[in-house]
Amino acid sequence: MADSCLLYYITDRTAFPGDESSRRSRLLEKIAEAAHAGVDYIQLREKDLSTRELESLAREVVRTIRQTAQPRTGNQELSTALLINSRTDVALAVQADGVHLRSDDISPQEVRQIWSKRGADTPVRQLSPGRHLIGVSCHSPADVAQAAASGASFAVFAPVFEKKDAPNTRPTGLAMLQKACLTKIPVLALGGITLSNASTCLAAGAAGIAAIRLFQENDIAAVAQRLRSSL
Repeated sequence: MADSCLLYYITDRTAFPGDESSRRSRLLEKIAEAAHAGVDYIQLREKDLSTRELESLAREVVRTIRQTAQPRTGNQELSTALLINSRTDVALAVQADGVHLRSDDISPQEVRQIWSKRGADTPVRQLSPGRHLIGVSCHSPADVAQAAASGASFAVFAPVFEKKDAPNTRPTGLAMLQKACLTKIPVLALGGITLSNASTCLAAGAAGIAAIRLFQENDIAAVAQRLRSSL
């Protein structure tokens, strides 16, 4: 079992009620809540937005995190890092901490090549130089091994458990998660994770928990405390 529990909040503003303005405001409130609670990573995953809309929202998210997150002990890095889903260009434009890649996306190596061409300090916020985070969605131990070999910072392994909103998606199960966690990069468990079953993922070797609803539909500080106390 890991000696700490990384927390990864994946956003979905479309799950909030109301018009676009209301959902966007509610999302920013949740992101502030997550940053204040010390959630390690936030993935901005608003796939339906145009490039301009996503960049505009991402800039607001960066400001929100800067205003809310606490510095890590002993350095200037903020406790919460922002990753943009799939869009390396938007991550560069808003100086996010990194990017989260789909399983069928470009490789982490290609992302780092793009970053290096734009300058070493461009891809990340000036408050956290050098983090250059790359998360990768993985669905098998082989995917995780490939992500590690390609230079990913961490993998998000899914779906571990059956999801109510996707009953036809076959879960990988804890045995496959355990195999995936044998790689040299941290592996976060995603998919059907609840406060009741999260400890079994950590016992299988997961470095942390990734989720949408678990964070977005609950008091994030309370969820973070429960998950971290389950070690």
